[in-house]
Amino acid sequence: MFVILVYDTAVERNPKVLKTCRKYLHWTQRSVFQGELSTAQYRALTTALRATIDPDYDSIVTYTTRSADMIDTTTLGVTLGGPGDIL
Repeated sequence: MFVILVYDTAVERNPKVLKTCRKYLHWTQRSVFQGELSTAQYRALTTALRATIDPDYDSIVTYTTRSADMIDTTTLGVTLGGPGDIL
């Protein structure tokens, strides 16, 4: 599945969330990641993030689709991040 993940977390949790996301997805821009994941990888990612965030304050939104080909993307301004090595 193709996943787009967007997060808004407290400053003190940002580094841990960022590190977790980089294990699974490609950084796109600031708090946005995307990439192909298996169902098991998606479950592992969401489980790790649930253990990291404060659900009463932080927010993580994921969008999933069968394939990246099913999404039209347009960038206005500077293109940040992009496909690269996953840490």
